[in-house]
Amino acid sequence: MSTLPSVSARLVLENGVCLSGRSFGAAVDSFGEIVFNTSMMGYQEILTDPSYCGQTMVFTYPMIGNYGINEEDIESGKIHVSGVIVREVSTIVSNFRATSSLPDYLKKHNIPALEGIDTRHLTLILRTEGAMRCLITHDLTSSVESLVEKVKKSPSMIGADLAKVVSAEQKYSYSPAHQITGYSLPIHNERRFKVAAIDYGIKQNILRILHQTGCDVTVYPCKTTASEILATNPDGIFLSNGPGDPEAVTYSIPEVSKLINSGLPVFGICLGHQISALALGAKTYKLKFGHRGGNHPVKDLRTNKIEITAQNHGFAVDLESIPAELELTHLNLNDQTVEGFQHRKLPFFSVQYHPEASPGPHDSHYLFDEFIRLMKEKTPTASHV
Repeated sequence: MSTLPSVSARLVLENGVCLSGRSFGAAVDSFGEIVFNTSMMGYQEILTDPSYCGQTMVFTYPMIGNYGINEEDIESGKIHVSGVIVREVSTIVSNFRATSSLPDYLKKHNIPALEGIDTRHLTLILRTEGAMRCLITHDLTSSVESLVEKVKKSPSMIGADLAKVVSAEQKYSYSPAHQITGYSLPIHNERRFKVAAIDYGIKQNILRILHQTGCDVTVYPCKTTASEILATNPDGIFLSNGPGDPEAVTYSIPEVSKLINSGLPVFGICLGHQISALALGAKTYKLKFGHRGGNHPVKDLRTNKIEITAQNHGFAVDLESIPAELELTHLNLNDQTVEGFQHRKLPFFSVQYHPEASPGPHDSHYLFDEFIRLMKEKTPTASHV
């Protein structure tokens, strides 16, 4: 059980619900879009995933924090969630790699957090009414009504361009700090391919896997133009994950269209998948409560195989809007939403979920090999060793 003192704070939802809990993070107030994640592990990777920028995270697993925080498993340089909600936090750290506890880590990064919340009840609210704006507050005197009014005036996720908030400020060449485990090098690792990755909120494990599967990656800010990237003569283009509304990333949509139509192999995931869809004439929409967890079944329509996938998104591509030049390749078995497509003529494909997992299963790692195969077919003679 938690040994934290009974310091009260409140979680106020846009719909008027107010829940009391104990503060175990920073003693600051924070607005955000409240969402839930069903993963049973990987809280550190989730907290540092840039795709969660602007969101307050509810963990459905009942105890969080038992293996602490280490320096190897972070997905970016800081915590991106705006707040954390758990049923119970563990202040006992049981991991030889740990360098701090979860409460200390959250305090260091100035992120508020509450425990003692009935997360089952809260998740049912979000599943029934949908993701909504919220406030974590240490103000115990103001009326709930006045706090709800503040929540309603806070920014909405619809129309929010958060890619520019989390993207790199300047381009850089990726060099891994350490190798990933649990994934074997493919037989074509003697080849090195020059890959340009557009950073909408890229995770470190994506870069590690690209590097380990044979790619020398240069990461570009999200506002980089197609002409600047194409001038470097890359072998392929990677479009990363990221937070916010894809329709709000207006500056990148026409640039991605140019990249796809250049004929170079292009691989997109998550926000990169959604931006690609918009670039090719499809539409996107906001899901009721999104897909977030490491246990989502996806069917590969080309092979009829079922993948258990890691997911983190609140928007999706409208199935009915997909143009004829795109072939639907992957479908979500929980709600029949679009999970992937490929171009019928050009070397382009994208998926909605996260093939790098982290946290999550490794079922979808083959997609990185598909990207390598496309680049190998496009440039049969290696120019990079």
